[in-house]
Amino acid sequence: MEAKTYPLQDILKPERRYIIPTFQRDYEWTLEGQWRLLFEDLASTSDRLLEVRNSGLEGVHLKTKEKSISPHFLGAIVCASLPFATGGVALRSVIDGQQRLTTLQLLIRGLLDALVEQGSDRAKAVRRMLRNPLDVVEADEEVYKLWPRRKDREFWPLVMSETLPDDPAGSDDHAYLQARAFFAEAAREYAKGEHGEVRADRLISLADTLSSLFMLVVIDLDDQDDAQVIFEVLNGRQTKLSAIDLVKNLLFLRAEVNEDDVEALYDEHWAQFDDPWWKQTVGRGHAARGHRDVLLSVWLTAALGEEANVSHLYRETRRYLDDGPSTQEVLQELSRYSVAYRTIYGELPIADARLAVAYRRIRSLDITTAIPVLTWLATLDDQTLSLPDHVRAVRAVESWALRRAYVGWQTRGYGAHLAKVLRSGKVAQAEGSNIANAIIEALGSGALAWPDDAQVRDAFEHRQFYGNVSQLRIRLLLGAIDEQLRSENAHEPAAVIEYDNLQIEHVLPRSWVSHWPLYSPEGPQLAQDKDDPVWLKHSQERDLALNRIGNLTLVTGTFNREASNKAWDVKRPEFAKQKTLVINHDVASSEVWDEQHMKERAGHLADVVIRIWPDAEHLFVHGGECP
Repeated sequence: MEAKTYPLQDILKPERRYIIPTFQRDYEWTLEGQWRLLFEDLASTSDRLLEVRNSGLEGVHLKTKEKSISPHFLGAIVCASLPFATGGVALRSVIDGQQRLTTLQLLIRGLLDALVEQGSDRAKAVRRMLRNPLDVVEADEEVYKLWPRRKDREFWPLVMSETLPDDPAGSDDHAYLQARAFFAEAAREYAKGEHGEVRADRLISLADTLSSLFMLVVIDLDDQDDAQVIFEVLNGRQTKLSAIDLVKNLLFLRAEVNEDDVEALYDEHWAQFDDPWWKQTVGRGHAARGHRDVLLSVWLTAALGEEANVSHLYRETRRYLDDGPSTQEVLQELSRYSVAYRTIYGELPIADARLAVAYRRIRSLDITTAIPVLTWLATLDDQTLSLPDHVRAVRAVESWALRRAYVGWQTRGYGAHLAKVLRSGKVAQAEGSNIANAIIEALGSGALAWPDDAQVRDAFEHRQFYGNVSQLRIRLLLGAIDEQLRSENAHEPAAVIEYDNLQIEHVLPRSWVSHWPLYSPEGPQLAQDKDDPVWLKHSQERDLALNRIGNLTLVTGTFNREASNKAWDVKRPEFAKQKTLVINHDVASSEVWDEQHMKERAGHLADVVIRIWPDAEHLFVHGGECP
């Protein structure tokens, strides 16, 4: 990155064109918002120049004094170079600062009007900040220093023309023409002397101030720079720039340079991203991003075969694009991935219920690092990946992720690991081997292991779920168990249950002292005595046991909350009323509820979970496709 401060003439007089990306936002600067203040800055700086020129100094003393005048800083623009023909006019894409640069061109055009009217010698120099010499341009539009977004390009030559028709067609009092007219009139007013006469020295001072004392910081990016980060820093991190907006501008600028039909490409492949759904956020806290940016990272991860850096998506995408894929190819890929992505997020229908359930659970746990491999799998056709193999591969990702979540293993490194899994799938595709088996093998390899059945059972028996696992995840776990138990019992009627709306209930309540006595291993009840080491030991063991999964269940809104802390003979009938939830049947049928029953139930729940989320051995298919 190169950042330098230049006077305006050094930016605009060289043979160069500044291209505003096609789909930048509308021109938004206004008279009261920016134009008037900009001209006031020009006028006040010009006043300082006039004061020096009217001081009576001459020669080198005058020049030295003029150089001491404080310039006016206009802010910054961010540019990136574009390919151009050898010997042709250099091209820059304006990544940030299009409103500022456009307004400066309109200011120059308005001042030029006033200079031309007075036959000023400065008109020629000022015109060079608007137009490139005719002898270096090949196409008509190359004469313009600034080339606005596509929507305004037919109108721009009129805005920059030497003379305006009385009623320019299509102008509709266009903001560009309003700005030009305002700046021209402001220059005329500034040039007037005490008696209303036009003073040439005041017009010349305006022109010299604009070209030499108006300073702009130009940040020229190279391929190693990240426009996304630079934009946010320049804007004090108050204005969030979407990485995919930068990529969109880059793609369509490439299309323009290649003389592709930009409008057709946009309508066919990009218009869908204007839907508000794509701007909704995914994830929480600092990791929250819009669906469009997530899709970009998903596609890039699949394309590169390695985890995309979400903080530098634009830079990594630009580097990938430099390696050769055409704009049309990239847009087609993004469009294809967008369909798969929306399917995974439940926005498009999916025929197989097993896939829909797996997607829903992974989404619920916010495992966004799994989305790239799931999306890539969903882009494959039936000949490449059969439905049974697709289900196997997705269930493997689900089982690996959810087993790790409930066993309590760390999630650091998921992105890189799952990118490696995706890469293994692509290798299998290229070699013509079984993609699902490759996914399953890759998931279980490396440092981020796939918990086996014994490890699941151990976690269910000993882990403190309540307080260490989010209630959302506990609710999902218990809901999945309930769904599995219902599906395995032919006598249970089908039911649609909103598990997210259910409450987590401790079967043996956390406030147990009043109604749930402790018993010694030999059988007799222990008297409550906090000074008794035996009672204290059993009390501490109970406090640990009651937060394990064996003591947790779900209840509907009909559950009598007043019975929650009551004795078992009062609370048990409430579970019997929870007939809709199969997970409560064994609880309601138990005549006693104590630590031993919690342990036994934890084992039963672990067995169900092992059936829901099988290990790698049960999902891997030898010698062919799964039935």
